[in-house]
Amino acid sequence: MLELFKHIIHLDFEWLFQNYNNTVYTILFLVIFIETGLVLMPFLPGDSLLFTAGLFANQINSVTGEPFLNLGYLLVLLLIAAIVGDNVNYWVGRKIGLKMLKIKFRGKNLVKEEYLTKTHAFYEKYGPKTIIMARFVPIVRTFAPFVAGVAEMNYKKFLSFDVLGGVLWIFSLTLAGYFLGEIPWIRNNIEKVALGIIFISILPIIIEILKVKMAKK
Repeated sequence: MLELFKHIIHLDFEWLFQNYNNTVYTILFLVIFIETGLVLMPFLPGDSLLFTAGLFANQINSVTGEPFLNLGYLLVLLLIAAIVGDNVNYWVGRKIGLKMLKIKFRGKNLVKEEYLTKTHAFYEKYGPKTIIMARFVPIVRTFAPFVAGVAEMNYKKFLSFDVLGGVLWIFSLTLAGYFLGEIPWIRNNIEKVALGIIFISILPIIIEILKVKMAKK
């Protein structure tokens, strides 16, 4: 299991295909579901995973002569994972969210309060649109539905924004990987591209941290 987790974090799709074949679809589903559905797992590579998955959907497997992944299956499966994950997170927050905030592990809060504070600030600034915008921001993406549940946001409103955000997130990044993967440099430098996507994804968080530090000074 640890070996599998290591290769997922490093986006080693070739290793995944060699060892799991079509079960890769299940693995991708679980990664997106866990990142969006479990408030304790905000560090999984969501954005870069989607881009890389789209790239491999446009790569031919030399063994089968077909693409490594079927683009249609991929888009539908990952969209379901993203929506179901967010909804699980919402209802966990709504039903037991306040109790979870008090749980401690080795003297520290199991759910970091600073993450919740940043997500609350996001809500204050962008309102319900946070559900859409948060899809594209790591960590905030994981905590946004949880906070919406804790705040008892109207579920119909949450669901409508959540589905729209899920479609935009899954389709934009996966299709970007699919079409940009035709560029030789991108195809031959997957790791560098993935790191670039991660950096761009966390850039808003870095900017906010710098703003807070400058404000304190």
